Formats: sequence, structure tokens, C-alpha cells
Amino acid sequence: MTLLHGLGIAIAAAAFAYAWVTLLASRRRLRPFLAASPHAPCVHPVTVLKPLRGADPYLYANLRSFCVQSHPDYQLVFGVRDFEDPAIAVVQRLRAEFPARDMALVVNPAAHGSNPKVSNLINMLSFAKHEWLVLADSDIRVPVDYLARVTAPLAAPDTGIVTCLYRGIAEHGFWSWLGRMFIDDWFVPSVRLAHAFSQPRYAFGSTIALRRDVLGAIGGFEVLKDTLADDFWLGELVRRRHLRIVVSDLLVGTQVSETRLSSLWTRELRWLRTVRALAPWGFSMTWVCFTTPVAVLGFALAPGAWAAGLAVLGIGARLALHFMQARAERPHLPWFEVLLVPLRDTLLLLQWATALTGWRVRWHGRTLDARTSHSSPGLIRHSTT
Repeated sequence: MTLLHGLGIAIAAAAFAYAWVTLLASRRRLRPFLAASPHAPCVHPVTVLKPLRGADPYLYANLRSFCVQSHPDYQLVFGVRDFEDPAIAVVQRLRAEFPARDMALVVNPAAHGSNPKVSNLINMLSFAKHEWLVLADSDIRVPVDYLARVTAPLAAPDTGIVTCLYRGIAEHGFWSWLGRMFIDDWFVPSVRLAHAFSQPRYAFGSTIALRRDVLGAIGGFEVLKDTLADDFWLGELVRRRHLRIVVSDLLVGTQVSETRLSSLWTRELRWLRTVRALAPWGFSMTWVCFTTPVAVLGFALAPGAWAAGLAVLGIGARLALHFMQARAERPHLPWFEVLLVPLRDTLLLLQWATALTGWRVRWHGRTLDARTSHSSPGLIRHSTT
């Protein structure tokens, strides 16, 4: 056996092993994630903080899902930093539609650091009436029992943060469809696999529920004002206080609205380079996650029965994972979607390789250095190269 042939077998075996372990982990955990919460419904008063910037066509539907919650006592605080922000009109429409709902709109251009979202949250916090807080990004859509379910674990004193995984909602055809598969086929299964072997370590911007005393214990939002990955560092700082991070059994939806490859590439490359900065060793091994092209590469380097068998079984597990994930949320899955799986995996492998070549990311119209997400609480550096 030549060195190249052995390398091919090893690559095919790695793709096979990852695909099957991920499939088994997701199969075991999918039911708990989608089942009813084991916690009793929560009735503790809650303030929801919704930092906004701009208004896409789905902002109204996303924000409205927070206005129709079954929770009996909650407040909504919306925040923008520009008096001309079109999101203001959407909030005003909701206030007119739900006059009995406790809502506050904060318009404050004050900047408290390099992260505009965190500046927005700092400006909004003084308007929060309640001690329990929920932060959720503007592109998140939730079911009516969302607040009751995600806040229930906060009743335990050793709970620091409750967070949620999310599924993609494709809105604009082919490229947004591929963007949804980035979330559903790669991100969510990889998180579930990690949780199969260790306790949750990270919080996600889709949902961060915490008590005000926990926020104060880590120094408030101010400690995050110059970070890029603010949701990651909020979770990390809470974990360092020896408090638990709980991943809710509830999946929320997030809009994927890219209409061009360039915008999809920019967003996903930013995400990958941020992961590279935060977890360099884990990122260096991420290539094994892209089953289809990796399995084919293994077979190309070592053509023969062993590599072929490993490649076929690995790709089979990858396709099974896709259908299991997709059918859990979309019962009427179109058959032709399976044809997109090799394309999605190949695109991810290309993005991963590109992420290794530099650190520049595009975020809110600015070019930044992703390494600043690693040095929290640190300064976001503007890239000049």
C-alpha cells in the first residue's frame, strides 16, 4: 500500500465516521429537541430585548411572533440607533395592532464601542422593567409558547443562560435554499454532536435568556462593546462564573434571504473565519464534516473496494441526515432537494479552504479582522489589507 493510497483510505474513513456518528447523535437528540419542554411553563415576568437595524420584508412577521406569546406577563423593548431607520415604522405598526401589549421603542444613536448591536443593547437596557431578560436577533421567528419554554430553566439558580438552536427559513429561492442547508445540514448537527459528548459551552444569538443579576455579575453588556462574536463571549463569560448553559428543546426559525452567491459567500465566510478565530483546533478538523467531496476525494486517492465502500456508506449517512433533519420541520420535502447535498458540501469545503487564507470579514458594511472575536473583551480592529 502506497502512502497516497493509505491517505485516501484514511480520508474516506474519516468522512464515513463523522457522517455516521453525526447521524446517530442527531437521531438520538432530535426527539428531545423537538418535544415538549420538561420544565413547567414559566410565568415569571420577562423583558424581551430586540435590537434592530433596517427592515427586510420579513421583519414584521418575525417581530409579530413575539407579540402573540402565550406568556402572561412580558415586555418588549425594541431598539434602533438611527432616527431614520425603517424598522421604526414596523414597530409602530405593531404598537397600533397590539395596543395592550407592553412595548417600548428606544431610538438612541449613542455609541459605546465598536459593536453596534451591543451599543444598541446598552441603550435599551435601562428601559427593561423585569429581572429576567431574553435577547433575540431581529431575523428570528418563534412559536407562541416560546417565552414560557425558554425562560423556564432560569428558575434554577445554577442556570446562567438558556439558548436555542435554530432552523433556516429560505425566502428567496436557490441561494437562500443553500443558505438554509448550511444551518440545517451542517451547523445544527455539528452542535448536537458536540452536545452528545460534552456540556453546552456556547450561546447563540437566536435566543439568550438570562437573569439581570447574571448579566451584572459578568460586567453587563459593556464588557462586550468591542467584541465581534458577542453572543459567544456572553456565553463564555457566564460559563466562567461556573453557571450552566442550557440549550432549550425548542428550535426557532431564522430567515435566510440571500439572493446571490456573493452575499451568501460573504455571510458564511464571516461565520467560518469567526469560528476559526474562536476555536482554531476544531476549525482545522472541520474538513471532515463535508462528507460528499471528502469521501469522493478519498476514493480518488485510493480507488478500490475499501475506499468505495466507505465513501458510499458515508454519503448514504449524509443523505439520511439531510432527510431526517428536513422532514422534522418540513413534512413535504421535495425529492429533488437531495441533488443539492453534494453542491452544498462542496461549497462548504471551498469556503473552509478560503477561510484559511485570511482574516477579513464583512459585517454591517465594514471590513473587520475576525481575530478580534478571539480576544474578548477586546477591540474590533478595522482591516487595512
